[in-house]
Order: sequence, then structure tokens, then C-alpha cells
Amino acid sequence: MAARPMKPMSLALLTYVKPLDEVDVHRDAHVAWIKDAMDQGIMLLAGRRTPPTGGVLLFRGEADAVAAVAATDPFVVNGVATVEIVAFTATLAMDAVADLL
Repeated sequence: MAARPMKPMSLALLTYVKPLDEVDVHRDAHVAWIKDAMDQGIMLLAGRRTPPTGGVLLFRGEADAVAAVAATDPFVVNGVATVEIVAFTATLAMDAVADLL
């Protein structure tokens, strides 16, 4: 059955603006930042785009709050990636997923 969570969500779409070797210099800090956001419960998932041109991060919350968090990503801070925030309302979800929203 599909749940109707009606929760504010945001995707943060990262785009690499520097070569991968420059991006990789900041990868450990970026991963630590992701783990911290997940520990805080604000980020639900993260992954690299295929092909590796950036990343996709799924957050709980309104665009303004997520943009403020995304601006602290080491990739963004160090100028190796830009970020675009896509806000949406989660209107339908599998029951198992809805419990996470």
C-alpha cells in the first residue's frame, strides 16, 4: 500500500566543475560530511551520478534549510562542485519508505 507522507523533501544535485583528481582530494571530507548529515537525520541517501559528473543527495526539509546545509559540503566549499536544490513534497511512498520521511 502507498502511504501519503506529505513531507517537504529536497534533492541536492552536485555537479563537478573540476577534474576528478581535484574532486578526489576532498572526497574523505565530503564522505565524513555526508555521514554527519545522516547521523543528524537530515540526509537520507547519497550517491555518485553515473557517469561520475557529480552526486545526488536526498534530504528531509525545505529548500532553504537544505541549501544552507549543502553550502557546507566540502566539495562546494572547496570549489570543486556546484549544487542545485530541487524542492518537492513527498506525496506518495512505499510504507517502508514513508516511515523514514
